[in-house]
Amino acid sequence: MNLFDVYPLFNIEIVKGKGCKVWDKEGNEYLDLYGGHAVISVGHSHPVYVKAITEQVNRLGFYSNSVINSLQQTLADKLGKASGYDDYALFLINTGAEANENALKLASFHNGRKRVIAFKKSFHGRTSAAVRVTDNPAIIAPVNEGLPVTYLPFNDAALVEAELRKGDVSSVIIEGIQGVGGIRMPSDEFMQSLRGLCTQYDVCLIVDEIQSGYGRSGKFFAHQYAGIRPDMITVAKGIANGFPMAALLISPLFKPAYGMLGTTFGGNHLACAAATAVLDIMEEEKLIDNVNRVGSFLMEELRRLPGIKELRGRGLMIGIEFEEPVKEIRRRLLFEEKVFTGVAGTSTIRLLPPLCLSMEEATDFLNRFGKLL
Repeated sequence: MNLFDVYPLFNIEIVKGKGCKVWDKEGNEYLDLYGGHAVISVGHSHPVYVKAITEQVNRLGFYSNSVINSLQQTLADKLGKASGYDDYALFLINTGAEANENALKLASFHNGRKRVIAFKKSFHGRTSAAVRVTDNPAIIAPVNEGLPVTYLPFNDAALVEAELRKGDVSSVIIEGIQGVGGIRMPSDEFMQSLRGLCTQYDVCLIVDEIQSGYGRSGKFFAHQYAGIRPDMITVAKGIANGFPMAALLISPLFKPAYGMLGTTFGGNHLACAAATAVLDIMEEEKLIDNVNRVGSFLMEELRRLPGIKELRGRGLMIGIEFEEPVKEIRRRLLFEEKVFTGVAGTSTIRLLPPLCLSMEEATDFLNRFGKLL
């Protein structure tokens, strides 16, 4: 059997990782400024993380959600404290797309409406409703097209209100910072306007923090720069440092009912052990402070490099836009300078390193990157 060919692959096989570095099967060392799509939050193979998963799997790898799993409540308590949302409820699932699916579904249950407002260049996943609210017609299949969605530009509250006034909108979904869309940020004022408008028109505000959350922006969640509280927050990526896990944070506005939501693997014992270890490491090593320190340094130094059209981002979520396509720059960074980065569109390099990136490693990256420019 062959693998279904859906990813263009670099001819590299990574077999080991430690901190912000990875090694291929030939023994070559790479500096990881991408974290596997922002998934590696506390660093590759962190000993506390490895110990937590190892000890848990030696006790129990899995049992179903038909019985008590106290690890889920331990995680909920720690996440509530770390994020400032201890009065919200937690629903644990497996992927970011699944988190967004459940958020959209819960919103529709709540107000009985159907239409969704999403934003230009958005990306929310590849499953049914999540892909429909993603602004990319190429990945929306006919079977996904039944959900009515209106895509609007960032930072135009008047356009949003004109749509909400029609009375058929169930939810507004927005990324704290757009990742796939090119590290594009809604203004704090726009986020504040969205919060007010959604409250006014009884519309649910969903903030997708799947890529921008868990400290990456320099706050626990990127929307916290605006001082707002969404009705639901979706998280995944760095929540468990590579173990498949996602979550939905749900405001007290919503009342649960048996059968409304469900999952087989969500909140399993190994995932909870991994996610709890991530929060412990983030607190112990003060990783959000590190994100602010190293992220500010990177932004300041990148501005000194030639040929860059625009820098965007917060913390360790940085977009470096050029006038020309960046495919060749990224290829040379990888194969000549041994640095993993990402791209967004054709002209933006995307940096999403582990949150433990040191000043020395950031300087090393800048030197290697500067060679190519």
